[in-house]
Amino acid sequence: MKKALVHCALFDGATYAADRYVLFDEKILDTGPMSAFSNEDVEVIDASGQLAMPSFTAGHTHVYSLFARGLALPFHPSSFRQILEQLWWRIDRNLDNDMIYASGIAAAGEFLQNGVTTIIDHHASGADISGSLFALKSAVCRDAGMRGIFCFETSDRFDVAQCIAENRKALAWTHEGTSAGMFGLHAGMTLSETTLQSVKRALGNDPIHVHVAEGEEDEKESLRQYGERIIPRLDRHGLLQPGSLISHAIHCDRAELALLKVRGCRIVLNVSSNMNNGVGLPDLQKLQKAGVPLLIGNDGLSASITNEYQNVYYLAHHQQGITSFSLDDLWKMIDEGSFFAGSRLGIKLGRIRAGYAADFLTVPYVPPTPIDTSNVKGHLFFGLFSSFKPKNVFVAGRRLVADYALEPALRDQSQKASLQAARLWDALRKEGKPREFDDTI
Repeated sequence: MKKALVHCALFDGATYAADRYVLFDEKILDTGPMSAFSNEDVEVIDASGQLAMPSFTAGHTHVYSLFARGLALPFHPSSFRQILEQLWWRIDRNLDNDMIYASGIAAAGEFLQNGVTTIIDHHASGADISGSLFALKSAVCRDAGMRGIFCFETSDRFDVAQCIAENRKALAWTHEGTSAGMFGLHAGMTLSETTLQSVKRALGNDPIHVHVAEGEEDEKESLRQYGERIIPRLDRHGLLQPGSLISHAIHCDRAELALLKVRGCRIVLNVSSNMNNGVGLPDLQKLQKAGVPLLIGNDGLSASITNEYQNVYYLAHHQQGITSFSLDDLWKMIDEGSFFAGSRLGIKLGRIRAGYAADFLTVPYVPPTPIDTSNVKGHLFFGLFSSFKPKNVFVAGRRLVADYALEPALRDQSQKASLQAARLWDALRKEGKPREFDDTI
C-alpha cells in the first residue's frame, strides 16, 4: 500500500518548502504542497512539526568496532602501528561469524536511530574469514533492513587466499538495491608484493576499498621497503580502479592526490577517528584543490554521522579560515556519499524526489528564525546536528524507527548482542598479553 507523509517541512536534499506531502512506496512517487494532496487509498502519516530529509550514508566504517566499547586491555601505544597491535588486531583476529552477526545487528540499530541508513563497511576477522561478509549482510541488510556495501580487508595477517575468495563472493552478490561488494585491502604496511599481485589477478576491474596513509609511518614503511609511496605502489599493481575508495589519505602528497584524481578514485575523511588516534588530520584545502571527490565516514568510532559532519566543517575553518569552506562545500561531501553508495547499489539515494529510493527521516524541529532554501543547511548544522535524533526513519519505504523506537524484533536482537561481545572479551582475556606488546613503552 502507498504511504503519504503529510504536513511536513521538506528539505529534499537541495531545496526547502513548508507544509508538504511525500507520497511513497519503496521509492518516492511524488511530493508537493498539501493543497494538492489527495488521501485516497494511501496510509497517511502525520508529520506536523517535523522536518523530512534524506537519510545519511557512512562512507567508511568498521561495524565490528562496536564490540570494543568499554573494553579494557593493557594499552600503552607509542605509535599508530602499536594502536593496531595492542587493540584492533587483537580484536579482529578473534572474531567469528556469530560475533560478526551480533555486532552487525547492534550497530545497525544504533545507525538507524542516528539517521544512517546506508553503510560502507571495511571488515576484518581472523577466526572466521569465509562467510564473514554474508554474516554482516544478513544482520545489517536482511534482518535490520539497512543498505550496505561490504568488503574484507585483505592482509598478510590473515590467509590471503581466503581473504580474496571472500571479497570475490561479495562482488558477485546480486541483491539489487540492498547490498553490494567491493574488494577490501588493509594498509600498505601489511600487504606484500606477492599479496598485491594475487589481488590484481583476482580483482579484474572492480574497485578497491583500502586504508592509505592513516599514519605517517605507513608512507615511511612503503618508501623503506619498496622505494615508492603508497599510491604509486598500488597503481603499479593496477589496483586503482575507477570508483575505488581511499580511506584517510592524511599523509598523501600532491603527486599521489593527482594520481587518485586521474584514476577516478575517491577519498573518505574520518576526522574524529584521526584525532582520537593522534595520527594527524587531513589538509582539506589540499584535498579540495586536488579535485578528488570526498566522502565522510566515521571509521567505526560512533554511529552519529552528524558529529563527523561538524568536525569536518570546524576543521576546515580552523585550517583555512571561516570564509574558505561553506556549508555548501560540506553538503557536496554528504551528497557524494549518498550518490556513490547509490551507484554501487544500483539505486538513487540522497534526495526526496520522484524515482529516488524512499530512504528518509523525520526530525522534530520548530525553527526559531526564518527558514528557506537559502539557509536550511544552517538550521540543520547549527540547530539539529549537535544532538540529532530522528523520530522516524524509513528505508525503501519501510519505517524502521517509529517514534524514536526500533522495530521490536531488531531491538530484541540488539539487546542480545552483548552475549557475543562477552564471548569476544573472554577470548581476549584467555589469549593473554600478545608478544608484540612491550610493557616498557
